[in-house]
Amino acid sequence: MPLRRATLSILFLLASAVAVAQSASMTSADKPIAPQRQWAVVLHGGAGVITRGSMTPEQEAAYRAGLQQALSAATAILDRNGSALDAVEAAVRVLEDDPSFNAGRGAVFAFDGTNQLDSAIMDGATLRAGAVADVTHTRHPVSLARSVMEHSPYVFLSGTGADQFAVAHGLEMVDPSFFFTERRWQGFVDFMKKNSQPVPPRPVGAPPAPAAPLSWIESPDAHKFGTVGAVALDRAGNVAAATSTGGIQGKRWNRIGDTPVIGAGTYASNSSCAVSGTGTGEFFIRLTIARTVCSLVEYKGMKLDAAARDVIQRQLTALHGDGGLIAIAPDGQMTWSFNTPGMYRARQSEGGKATIAIYADEP
Repeated sequence: MPLRRATLSILFLLASAVAVAQSASMTSADKPIAPQRQWAVVLHGGAGVITRGSMTPEQEAAYRAGLQQALSAATAILDRNGSALDAVEAAVRVLEDDPSFNAGRGAVFAFDGTNQLDSAIMDGATLRAGAVADVTHTRHPVSLARSVMEHSPYVFLSGTGADQFAVAHGLEMVDPSFFFTERRWQGFVDFMKKNSQPVPPRPVGAPPAPAAPLSWIESPDAHKFGTVGAVALDRAGNVAAATSTGGIQGKRWNRIGDTPVIGAGTYASNSSCAVSGTGTGEFFIRLTIARTVCSLVEYKGMKLDAAARDVIQRQLTALHGDGGLIAIAPDGQMTWSFNTPGMYRARQSEGGKATIAIYADEP
């Protein structure tokens, strides 16, 4: 019996060795390959009272061009097998630098005459997330949010500490005057006067005031829910979301909205979808808008468009909240939904044409 057991043990070891050798000798062509997905991306530049009569053809063209530039930045990354995380960051960075949008350079002014910037980013593959609020010196808050996600044990940093973290990690820093735009400033001055509030001094470092007021200043409601955001799906099947904002014009006491609150204005999970919102932050926080959309997809099996419509058109509207969202799912579903007269938005899937829209009556 001992001899028989020894023989069986030797035979087992020989069989195992052969199996290991065969596995090691397999070429890459022999090994199973995971199916490749087609990439897709959706962007928004904020929702609000955006109507055809509220801007000139030149101004409308500028908004569409800004969305196209951001879309191109994202699709270029996805088309060379880049990650969804890289794509959403790249798109939002473009929009943060575009003075047409209420984020980064072009942000609205808070009650004290400063620009206070918020941003968040989330990786659907790992559920890692990063967020910042009340940033005043970091050129790209979305990149700071990603740095917090990747290089700290935290999710959310704010104020001076967030800017100090940016310096420590080599992000581009700017003087606060970098974010100043004359159009936003004059809109802010009008807002303060209409609300019988004192107008703060013109920011230090801002260009000299023009001799005459600008011929065109947007209504405060045009960027009432001013935010920029992106969601993307890469060829590996991963989704990601990023959002950035200058907040609400004339906001006081360092108010923070939904944009940097994970689950409210930003959320991403490969188990459901990725969402970026734009709207009245207080309602989006109370309804945890972004996470709720994903929960309806994951736990109720709803289609992405139906989930987005339920949250925006039913739940948000029932509370008399305003705004919209964009969303994307790992299976390639894309959607947007909003209950305002307009939302700056764009989308494109691999092999398809770009769709860029502003008004509610556009597809």
